[in-house]
Amino acid sequence: MKRLAFRKINWNCEDIMRNLVLNILIILSPIILYSNEKIDFDYYFIDQTMRIDYFHIGDAEEEIFTIDHIYQQGIWAGNPDNLVDSFSNGRYFIKIYDIASNRLIFSKGYDSYFGEYKMTKPAKKEVKRAFHESALIPYPRKPILFVIELRDKKNILHPSFIREIDPDDYHTIRELPQMGDKVYEMVKSGNPHKKVDLVLIGEGYTAKEKGKFKKDLKKYTDVFFNTEPYKSNKDRFNVYGIFCTSLESGVDEPRQKIYKNTVLGASFNALDTPRYLLTEDNKTLRDIAAQAPYDAVYIMVNSERYGGGGIYNFFGIFTANEGQWNEYVFLHEFGHSFAGLADEYYTSNVAYDEFYPKGAEPTEPNITALMDPDNLKWKDLVTPGIDIPTEWGKAEFDSLNMAVVSIRREMNERLRQMRKEGASEKEIGEVKQQFNDQVEKTRSKITKFILEHPARGKIGAFEGAGYKSTGLYRPTLNSIMHGFNNEDKYFYKVNEQAIINRIKYYSE
Repeated sequence: MKRLAFRKINWNCEDIMRNLVLNILIILSPIILYSNEKIDFDYYFIDQTMRIDYFHIGDAEEEIFTIDHIYQQGIWAGNPDNLVDSFSNGRYFIKIYDIASNRLIFSKGYDSYFGEYKMTKPAKKEVKRAFHESALIPYPRKPILFVIELRDKKNILHPSFIREIDPDDYHTIRELPQMGDKVYEMVKSGNPHKKVDLVLIGEGYTAKEKGKFKKDLKKYTDVFFNTEPYKSNKDRFNVYGIFCTSLESGVDEPRQKIYKNTVLGASFNALDTPRYLLTEDNKTLRDIAAQAPYDAVYIMVNSERYGGGGIYNFFGIFTANEGQWNEYVFLHEFGHSFAGLADEYYTSNVAYDEFYPKGAEPTEPNITALMDPDNLKWKDLVTPGIDIPTEWGKAEFDSLNMAVVSIRREMNERLRQMRKEGASEKEIGEVKQQFNDQVEKTRSKITKFILEHPARGKIGAFEGAGYKSTGLYRPTLNSIMHGFNNEDKYFYKVNEQAIINRIKYYSE
């Protein structure tokens, strides 16, 4: 198999534009003829998985794709009756066309680690990075066009990489990876083709910690199915756990100069954000996950520190040890990775610049730029009589939140000065506790604000979402995707409906 040369994407370049327009015309011309016709899975595919590994390289202005390897693996876990993605979510789209007919026979929207990196300050300074990614598609019977599309700043999709793939090519790797890991069936509801197949992979568990892995696996499976809408749809899921042995317990915490030898190399401080936890070892992740059929992969990390991450149709990751926020983070990050839900908060620091371009409606189902208030994307769920946009006492909340930030800033400066002056650890601990008491007192006011708010649970358009204090709106005062308060463990109707739609996509 010949690798494609690197290709710079520059939408002002006439020759590339001409080629792209030609490709669009060739590819899209027959789609109207087929738009209402059901795709015959058995005609176009066999019941196995084609895993297409590729590198995604570049910075804020340039994106390059090049194929790494192609694999033929076990059964394809997806729904043969739902082959074309209708959600229109994600910054990227994989599209598969049958070459003989030019017909679109498979598609899937997704986000990626690179998609987040390109919005950071280093990327804007032209610091190029390379990330490894995978596309999992049903194994085609005949040659296909593999197309990756990306969105511009108006959220319009454009083809940026096109590659012809012959499923009979002898370069395709056909042996299954011999990982030898222990696979546990936690929930087995039926045929993978008509279920959501979720695999939880252990990270940072040593051979002696298999018992702890099993305990954590049971705990978070229970947390999952004690939460709506998963609770009411348990019979639509298959859940597997995969125990992988790491040489050391825990994961990397670079800011604390803690480094661990683990199977997936997961690390805090992803994109230079302290509690953002991700792995860049996509190849190992996919090799491990291939030991069970899966639609969604979730990494369970053996760490005392809370944190996590979730990237839509890519992977999710969370820390499993005890803590008041761990269960909340577990549910929150899966909302990102499985249902493509956006962050509804706006008060925390993130690494991104202009994550949501001005003047464009976000693709995620749970936030909006409210450019057309009469056609709110969740208008069918809006609480009768509520104002759009919805007044919610934002100034009062922002004042309470800034008080917490101010206390923490003052504490950090005070502790820094005490250490400089040679204060004892006991003295430092006492001062730290005094400041933490002030933080908790203010947080209790935030909790009261949320739990006693007259708009709690109502559906409207509340300003402040997607890391922006103004200009973006969320559907509820608080939710699992917002995180003002971890005692309010509900997705509420808009997020629940998005999750249910995704569940049905895999199971109906």
